[in-house]
Amino acid sequence: MKILVTGGAGFIGSHTIDLLLAQGHTVRILDNLTPPVHLAGQWPDYLPSGVETILGDVRDRSAWEAALPGVEAVIHLAAYQDYLPDFSKFFHVNCVGAALLYEIIVEKRLPIQKIVVASSQASYGEGKYTCATGGVVYPGQRSESQLKARDWNVKCPKCGGPIQWELTPEDALVNPANAYGMSKFAEEMLAINLGKRYDIPTVGMRYSIVQGARQSFRNAYSGALRIFAMQTMAGQRPTVYEDGQQIRDFVYAGDVARANALALEDERANYQAFNVGGGKGITVEEFAKVMIRASGKTELTPNITGEYRFGDTRHIFSDVSKLRALGWEPTGSVEQNCREYLHWAATQRDFRNYASEAREYMQRVGAVRGSNDE
Repeated sequence: MKILVTGGAGFIGSHTIDLLLAQGHTVRILDNLTPPVHLAGQWPDYLPSGVETILGDVRDRSAWEAALPGVEAVIHLAAYQDYLPDFSKFFHVNCVGAALLYEIIVEKRLPIQKIVVASSQASYGEGKYTCATGGVVYPGQRSESQLKARDWNVKCPKCGGPIQWELTPEDALVNPANAYGMSKFAEEMLAINLGKRYDIPTVGMRYSIVQGARQSFRNAYSGALRIFAMQTMAGQRPTVYEDGQQIRDFVYAGDVARANALALEDERANYQAFNVGGGKGITVEEFAKVMIRASGKTELTPNITGEYRFGDTRHIFSDVSKLRALGWEPTGSVEQNCREYLHWAATQRDFRNYASEAREYMQRVGAVRGSNDE
């Protein structure tokens, strides 16, 4: 099968492409190589030789018109993710890009057999909780005043009491807390509904926090894996927001690639959304300790600052039972994620510690806030 992978130069895309090629497929890549994630105009050297590449933006109709002819399936991974306040860009890239994909397929009657769309765990916001008196609840975003007071835990929206986080399944309430999550759920909803309307089998993949080698370290929002790697490699304590006890769900990029390939092949997945998570929850503080051990800098300890990112979820952990029922199983671990990323980062000639300047920039634009800020 000839498959178009948008965002194929990125780390999820490139791992997916490696697997598709190993399975005997032919791959075409559409990517705009946006800086600073990519060095401007340069295709990364980890892409396999001989893969067809098209430089173009998914917001540009002409890019789709160049990329779609002759392909039988699309894995649409191109997306915008950041903590910066350029809210319109999330929707221009994530929603308009997907809409153009279906628009052109329908207009030109292209014989596309399957589309797999990257959605996000961020669609859920805080996700599913239980209250001792109120049962299952879906709390909203924590207030600024609560976070300033370092009162980190979410409260029951019914009684105001303590609640316990639970595994969040696909049929949970969708309640995104930031523009990225809103845009990704809108993209997923648009894709699956247009797929049904025009008989284009479509699958939405709600990725948890994906980790692995090839993740860019150059953008301001770099994620815990990359920030912690940069800091520990520089001999600095990894910066942990809030109190470090927030639960996260990290999934290995290779496992995500296998999930993408399965969704592409298995008709049982058609017109559905699937959680793609690591199967294990871990606190951010413990994850920082795993990175410290992997780096060998065991004299370091996590630097728990009391700062926070307004709009972050407190706890989120996806239930992957639905995808497991199709035969998929997460095999990676956070230890593996850290080791592989540290090994890859050490081979990058321009790798350096961007963490401090990225944090300062995010503070200036209000993405990172201190608990004593007015």
